[in-house]
Amino acid sequence: MAKSPASKAPAPKRPAAKRPAPSPAPSRRPARPEGMPWLSPYLTVRDASAAIAFYEKAFGFKTKNVMPGPDGKPGHVEMSWKDALIMLASEGAFGGTCKAPATSCAQAPVTLYVHCDDLDGLPAKAAATGAKTGFPPTTMFWGDRLCKLTDPDGHVWNFATNVADFDPSNTPK
Repeated sequence: MAKSPASKAPAPKRPAAKRPAPSPAPSRRPARPEGMPWLSPYLTVRDASAAIAFYEKAFGFKTKNVMPGPDGKPGHVEMSWKDALIMLASEGAFGGTCKAPATSCAQAPVTLYVHCDDLDGLPAKAAATGAKTGFPPTTMFWGDRLCKLTDPDGHVWNFATNVADFDPSNTPK
């Protein structure tokens, strides 16, 4: 079968579809706000105002940010210690159901380990503001001098000052 002359003609060109100009990529925010550490413990306390006062007087923390809850009392608190940050909220803040260890009568499942400059003066200062001493400053086999304190809400804090390099031969057997 012979082709007709019309079938040899090129197909008419369609005008190219206009594509919208690419929109600029959305600006990506950093994964964490400026100055925030990558890990921050978040504690539930019985009363955030009382906890703020305790952590400032007993441990030397600085209040960085306080966001009021619907009742006007501190709902979310950020406190710093050198380059560390803890966050805390009162029981029930913003509809939360967590309880402080002291309220639930359970031992805190997580303890905090904080290096500090004046370990030997800390326990007496903390005890005067309501902390309980778990054990006084003691030099540990891994090279830290350490004391254990429990705050009024039942959170356990280990404060340490490094006094020696770790020597594996000192590890208890």
